[in-house]
Amino acid sequence: MIKLKGKPVFGGIVKGKIAYYARGESVVEKRKIDDPDREFRRYEYAKSCALSQLNELYNIAVGDVGKNDAGIFLIQQMLINDVDFNKAVKELILDEHYNADYAVAKTARDFSQVFSEMDSEYIKGRSADLKDVCDRLIRHIQNKSENTFNVCDRAIICADDLVPSETVRLDRSKVAAFCTCYGSSNSHTAILARTMNIPAIIGIGTQLLESYNGCDAVVDGYDGTLYIEPDEATLARLEKKNVEELKKKELLKRLKGKKNITLDGTEVKLYANIGGLSDIDSVIENDAGGIGLFRSEFLYLENDDFPDEEYQFYNYRSVLEQMKGKKVIIRTMDIGADKNISYFGLEKEQNPALGLRSIRLCLDRPEMFKTQLRALLRASVYGSLSIMLPMITDVEEIRRTKALIEETKQQLDAKNQPYSNEVELGIMIETPAAAIMSDILAQEADFLSIGTNDLEQYTLAMDRHNLRMESYGSDNHTALLRLMKITCDNAHKYGKWVGICGEFGSNMAYTEVFLAMGIDEISVAPAIILPLRSRIRTLDIREKEKILKKYGCLN
Repeated sequence: MIKLKGKPVFGGIVKGKIAYYARGESVVEKRKIDDPDREFRRYEYAKSCALSQLNELYNIAVGDVGKNDAGIFLIQQMLINDVDFNKAVKELILDEHYNADYAVAKTARDFSQVFSEMDSEYIKGRSADLKDVCDRLIRHIQNKSENTFNVCDRAIICADDLVPSETVRLDRSKVAAFCTCYGSSNSHTAILARTMNIPAIIGIGTQLLESYNGCDAVVDGYDGTLYIEPDEATLARLEKKNVEELKKKELLKRLKGKKNITLDGTEVKLYANIGGLSDIDSVIENDAGGIGLFRSEFLYLENDDFPDEEYQFYNYRSVLEQMKGKKVIIRTMDIGADKNISYFGLEKEQNPALGLRSIRLCLDRPEMFKTQLRALLRASVYGSLSIMLPMITDVEEIRRTKALIEETKQQLDAKNQPYSNEVELGIMIETPAAAIMSDILAQEADFLSIGTNDLEQYTLAMDRHNLRMESYGSDNHTALLRLMKITCDNAHKYGKWVGICGEFGSNMAYTEVFLAMGIDEISVAPAIILPLRSRIRTLDIREKEKILKKYGCLN
């Protein structure tokens, strides 16, 4: 038996087989070459290989799905043979003396950017095909095989770490647990695990080897231990522990239908954070009062191209209908930083966490943003919708969004498409700047929601995805708590409610200070709702000033 220790991010004990995800990424370096003619011949050879491969795929697909659906491979062949595409690649290689894989990557990025900004939905749809073509060409230039990742039932997904675009493509019904070498408790893998209600361990380190692929294993998500090929005694002990933990969960179910109210009568709303429709059953099962954060960017991450208005409308309408009148707060797409998507054609940035992301990206591409706003407004008649803007740092960002919403309403009016005029427009407080000027922002927004993941990152100047940084700030949240207190005071000064939707909200060691500072709503992963309700019902916060001083919120 091999015993590997990491950091637990979601509890649970599961048995399964290790499925190790070895990322077959093609790293493209920008280099000057001495023999451009030879380099161009390398490109031509890669191009012929790719065309041959696509033609073979087309013939196979015709037999499987028919000519219409197989046509995608003909389109990709056309893209490879495109005169302008080839001219651009040729100039970069022969005239500017760049290496072939860089020439392909840069040309594809430039073309994708142009495609995404065009009005034609058909041309926009070619961005994903161009990405596939680019990847295929680069693999042939670098002489690499195509990477696939299929998992069996009860798979324990192991990897160095996983990015959003990888996790959303997994067959969630087959995933039993996540284990990663790196990452942090605020990483996407950890957040997804909590949302999916499955055990997860991060920070196991390089001892988590690819050679363990296919091994029987047990994950103890309570104490962060991965047992590989466990012995009978260990299996028996873990089975007993699992039975005891399940009994505790059954006891928590008695709190369904109960109020989230302290001993002194202070009541707080408990909502759920979700990534998509597949999480709704868990929201309902755990008796959440509503949805405090619907991460709409997952609609973009799980697709190979920009999701159109109808696809988004279907998803937003479905969640509103299933919540049956309970509040649903949908965050506009938070793309950028760790959630980069190839078909967006974003330029590589030195520090993407501080770059073109979230509301900045939306306002930079207003037509794309208005597509989402139209879908949201059309869905608003099917339930209680609130729209929330991420990464707000300036009041003008709210005002510009309001102007786009008005334009969107005029477009809907012209088509006689109904929408609700009761939709709240809220913002996320994720930077010190937003917290400090929350009095000004509160006058423009209907509510404020504190995104503690990024707020902590920017306040403490520590990468939220770097496990080594957790020990530096994990026991001292004074600066973060003071910014949260400022936000609460400013929101209430102008009659606006304020919530928490970051992972810090589920840290029950701080629940009493959240309530003492005046937090009105806390949104957490669905599985945390009942444990947090239990915690709230044990608290007495009448001596608010004493509590605030205890946590450093007051001098």
